[in-house]
Amino acid sequence: MAQAGKGRLNYRCPMCFMRDLDIDMFYDKDKDEYYCIRCQYVGNEEDVLKRNEVVRMKYGSMMKRYKMEDF
Repeated sequence: MAQAGKGRLNYRCPMCFMRDLDIDMFYDKDKDEYYCIRCQYVGNEEDVLKRNEVVRMKYGSMMKRYKMEDF
């Protein structure tokens, strides 16, 4: 998704991303936290990055072609 000026960086919502939805999070400057308008997830930048790394493990081998020798 394109940057829309919602915050410093656009992060994907980790809860929506687990369900294969690509939803950008909004940034609240007053509370210094990111929030999702679809699933009501709220978290600071560290928490969002940590949860997104866990979700990315799902796609880690997406481009690898497996052969019979691999099993």
